[in-house]
Amino acid sequence: MSKKAWGGRFESNPESWVDAFNASIHFDKNLIDQDIQGSIAHATMLAEQGIIEEAESKQIIRGLKEIQHDYYQDKLELSESLEDIHLNIEHALIQKIGQVGGKLHTGRSRNDQVATDMHLYTKENVKSIIDLITSLQNAILNIADEHVYTIMPGYTHLQRAQPISFAHHVMTYFWMLERDKSRFQDSIKRIDISPLGAAALSGTTHNIDRHRTQELLNFQNIYENSLDAVSDRDYIVETLHNISLTMVHLSRFSEEIIFWSSNEANFVTLSDSFSTGSSIMPQKKNPDMAELIRGKVGRTTGHLMSMLVTLKGLPLAYNKDMQEDKEGLFDSIHTIKGSLRIFEGMLTSMTVNTERLHETVHQDFSNATELADYLVEKNIPFREAHEIVGKIVLWCIQNNQYLLDVPLEQYKSYNEKIDANVFEYLKPENCLSRRKSYGSTGQESVKHQIKVAKALL
Repeated sequence: MSKKAWGGRFESNPESWVDAFNASIHFDKNLIDQDIQGSIAHATMLAEQGIIEEAESKQIIRGLKEIQHDYYQDKLELSESLEDIHLNIEHALIQKIGQVGGKLHTGRSRNDQVATDMHLYTKENVKSIIDLITSLQNAILNIADEHVYTIMPGYTHLQRAQPISFAHHVMTYFWMLERDKSRFQDSIKRIDISPLGAAALSGTTHNIDRHRTQELLNFQNIYENSLDAVSDRDYIVETLHNISLTMVHLSRFSEEIIFWSSNEANFVTLSDSFSTGSSIMPQKKNPDMAELIRGKVGRTTGHLMSMLVTLKGLPLAYNKDMQEDKEGLFDSIHTIKGSLRIFEGMLTSMTVNTERLHETVHQDFSNATELADYLVEKNIPFREAHEIVGKIVLWCIQNNQYLLDVPLEQYKSYNEKIDANVFEYLKPENCLSRRKSYGSTGQESVKHQIKVAKALL
C-alpha cells in the first residue's frame, strides 16, 4: 500500500532513486516561510467560511508555527520520499497535531500552493533587490560628488577619445541602474497577484473566499482565471530577465574597474578586501571580485534561457516541467543580491588616483576634437579643420609631442588663424568647462545631473 499523498491509485511506491529524481525538497525548502504564510492564510479563511472549525484552524496555525520554528532550530526532518516542502510540512503537521492537520489541504492543490509560494518569494526578493540597487546608486553618487572636477580620458573603441569628468563616467552606471530599478518596480504589479484558491486547475466546489486570502497575504491583485493562476510563470521569466540585464550592467562596470586598476591604466586602486593574490607570483593583486561578477552573467543569463525553453510548448495547466522554475530563480536572486553587495563595498573602498588621471589627459590627444572646434570658430569648415588637426597630430607623433607642446609657429604653419590663445583652449579642464549642452560632461552640467539623481533617490 503506497504512503504517498497521491498513492491511493497506485499499487506500489517508486524506487528510491526515482524518488530522488522526482523530489524538489533539496531546493524548494527555500520556500518554507512562504509556504507557512500561505497555509496560515488558507487555514484562517477555511475557518471564517465555516469549512473547518475555528478550534481546528487555531490548532493548525499553532502547529504550522511550531514546524517553522523547528526548521530553523534544525529539528525538522525533511524527506525526499515526500517530494517537496509542501508535503513535508503537511506530513509534519499531521504528526504534530493528528488527523486534523489533514484538513488544511481542503479547497487547494499543490498547484496553487506552490504558485502562491513563488509569488510571495519573488515579490519579497524583488523588493530586496530594489533596495540593494538604491544603496549601490548612493555609493555611485558619493563618488561622483567627490570627482566632478577629476578629469579622465573618455574612450571609444577602447581608444582615448575626449577628456571627460570622472563623475560623468561613473554616473552613467547610476542611470543604467535607475532603469534596472524601474523595470523591477514595474514588474511587481505582475508578481503581486494571488493564485491561491485556483486549486489544481479548475477551482473548487468548497465555499472558499479567494479575496480573503488575497487580503491576508497582502496581494494587490488576484488571478481571474484558475488555469492562468496555476500555469503562469511569466513573472519568473520577467524577473530572470531583469536580473540578467542588471548583471550585464554590473559586468560592464566590472570591466571598467578591471581595466582602471591595471598597471597599464592605474586610474584606481582597489581595496585589499576586494582583491586577491597569486599562489605563484608574489607581486600580484588581482581584481577577483570584479572578475567574478563579470563571470556570473553567464550564470544568470543561462537561467533565463533555461526558463524560456522549459515553458516553450507547455500545454495548460500545470506540468511537472514547471518544477524547473525554482532552482534557476533561487540561484539568480542569490547571485544578484551578492553581486550588488560586493559591488557597493568594492566601490566605497576604492581609491581614485586623481594625479594619475591628471597626468593621463595631459599626455594624449583626447583634446584633438577641441582643436578642430577651435578652427571651426575661426570660420574654417569642419571637414577642413578635421584634416588640419589630423596633420598636426601626425607631426606630434613623429616628434614625440602633444598638442599643448606644439610651438605657436608650428601651429601657424598649418593655419595662420591659430593664435596664442589656442593653448588655453586645449587645456583639459577648459575642454570640459565649455561643454554646456544638457547632460554633457561639463562640470556645471554634471553637478546638475547629480542634483537630479539625488532627487530621484
